[in-house]
Amino acid sequence: MTDATLLLCGAGFNDEERARLSNAFPSVHVDGPDLMEGLDDATRAGIRAIAFKGHKPLGGAQMDLFPELGIIANFGVGYDAIDVAAATARGVRVTNTPDVLNDDVADLAVALILAQARRMVVGADRVASGRWAREGEMPLNRKVSGAKAGIVGLGRIGREIANRLTAFKMDIHYHSRSEKETPGWTYHADPVSLAGAVDFLIVALVGGEETRNYVGREVLQALGPTGVVVNISRGTTIDEAALLDALEAGTIGGAALDVFLNEPNIDPRFLALDNVVLQPHQGSGTVETRRAMAELQLANIKAFVEGTALPTPVN
Repeated sequence: MTDATLLLCGAGFNDEERARLSNAFPSVHVDGPDLMEGLDDATRAGIRAIAFKGHKPLGGAQMDLFPELGIIANFGVGYDAIDVAAATARGVRVTNTPDVLNDDVADLAVALILAQARRMVVGADRVASGRWAREGEMPLNRKVSGAKAGIVGLGRIGREIANRLTAFKMDIHYHSRSEKETPGWTYHADPVSLAGAVDFLIVALVGGEETRNYVGREVLQALGPTGVVVNISRGTTIDEAALLDALEAGTIGGAALDVFLNEPNIDPRFLALDNVVLQPHQGSGTVETRRAMAELQLANIKAFVEGTALPTPVN
């Protein structure tokens, strides 16, 4: 088993990540699941593990290309691109890299709230363009401290976001599948009720079919014309067409988004809006956290090869 070949699947591996994996195991690389069929039969026969990074679908048909496949180790906490049910049916283990990225994603969520409410991107442009000198001060923007924040999905990352927002004297509300033990935060049984009670609605759900369009038109309507949506989860968790309609019509006040459908080719309607802050899916994008994620991905593969307990199993 120590001679097992590792398949690196994904165009996003950087040089350090590729070297770490390739130094640990004999390896080959493809830029995505759609290119797996291009590997020759002998190479496919030797692959026991896949180190996966990206958002292109990896399903049962791709898994069947590798008769000895035993593990798919995902780079990232979200594993919705991997058909976990298909993997389980084939006896293939799936792992992810939770916890190590919680701080970075929560930090970015707070930064997005501040950037949207205080119009920081607009302010930076006002300085750089010379408009500050020509036109004077910006129009007044919005206070964050003391506002009401709603977290959709109080998992690991959702809790980190809520903990940070308490430092801004914010009143914390949340929605999850069941009520959780909290320091007095307000539980809402459905997202519509949550949206109607808060100023900022932060989406921290896992991706996948169960949460597709979880934040839809009814939720956005309940949020109202001064409400702001912040999404650091997956583009699929919000009904994007409904969100764009609400932003264009003023049904909600604004949005701050790190994730989208069809990344990186986002809907051009977003680019015409002046009430949004847009980021290129960089929630975990720090040197320190990406290194920790890569190390945890490798630790899962090593544990599988050595026959020891997987550090972070999904199935």
